[in-house]
Formats: sequence, C-alpha cells, structure tokens
Amino acid sequence: MYFDIDKLDQKLSYKLLASSIVPRPIAWVVTCDDSGRPNAAPYSFFNFFSGFPPVICIGMGLQRGEPKDSYANIKASREFVVNLVPSDLAEEMNTTAVPFPRTVNELEVAGLATTSSTKVRPPRIERSPVALECRLNQVIPVDTTGVILVAHVVAVHIKDEAVVNAEKCYLDPSKLDLLGRMESPGWYTHTRERFKMKQLGVEEWERKEKEG
Repeated sequence: MYFDIDKLDQKLSYKLLASSIVPRPIAWVVTCDDSGRPNAAPYSFFNFFSGFPPVICIGMGLQRGEPKDSYANIKASREFVVNLVPSDLAEEMNTTAVPFPRTVNELEVAGLATTSSTKVRPPRIERSPVALECRLNQVIPVDTTGVILVAHVVAVHIKDEAVVNAEKCYLDPSKLDLLGRMESPGWYTHTRERFKMKQLGVEEWERKEKEG
C-alpha cells in the first residue's frame, strides 16, 4: 500500500508513522522550572544518535504553537534527565502523561520518589533502571508543529543488577525489563524477548553462501 505524505494531514501522517516505526524507546523526561518545581512527562520520539560524545534526540510537539512544560523548562535551564520506563512503573508513567496544569507536580501525583542527580539540577526517578543526565546542545524547529532537542549525556545511572562488568560497560538489558511504545492510542510492548545473531564479515558471509 502506497501513502503519499503530501496528501495526508498532520494527524494522519503521525498515525501512519507512529504505527509503523515500532517499538520505540520511551524518554521519561524530568525537568525543573525556575522555582525548582519538577515536571515529568513521557516522550516516545526518542533515541541515541552518537556513542561518543553521547548524543540523544527527543521530538517534542508544541501545544497550539507554544512549548509544553518539559520544553519550556529545558529552554530555560538547558538541563534534564531521561529516565527509561520499566514494566512495573507503567501505570505511573501513564499518570505523568496526563495534561495536568503547570502548577501540578506529576511525580508527586504518581507517587514517584526521586533522588538527586550528579551533574544536573533536575532529579532522577529512583525506581527507573536507567537515568541519563542531559544538557541541551541545540533545538531544531520542525515547521510549526514541534522541535527536536539534541542533547549531550553527561552522566548515566544504571541499576546494579543489570551491570555485568562495570569496567567494560557490559550490561544485561534483560534485567532492565523496559517498555517500548507501539501504536497510538495507548499501545506498549515489553522488551523481554530477544534473539542473538552474529554480525558477519565479508569472508564469513561468502563462506556461508558457498556452504548453502
């Protein structure tokens, strides 16, 4: 089936891509406003795009052309924390997605304890198995519908049970039990099932082809 993007509106284009580019990791973003009040919200237009220096990107939509709370706080402070979402915090994550007024602390409403970050002001979610402390590098406008935030990761926190060898940075991702985002509205997936496939060199591939 062929879809011509020029013939789709914003809603249909979003639905098409969000339903086909799956699963997507979820950036559970914690920020602080000028008074230090924290804000938390999940974003699934997210991934990392450079290993060193470590760079992550997050797509954030605008609300009637204006920044949402997370983006407004990041613009002002240039700091935030990306927490990844484990299965046992699915309901709490969903609570923080409710469009509460700016004065509401989503972390308190969801019953989420936080702990201090190391290099940035916003706290991290205590029960999140992975937390990335980030500093904003640049903002890329996407027409009038949203922005892409490009940020450097300046510190990483990973739960001890998932660390196989700290010196070599070997992890066991199965111990993280993370959620991924599927299509809208409201579909998610677990990341518990996986399989391993060796990356072949040219000679190995040629030998494999000859062996049939």
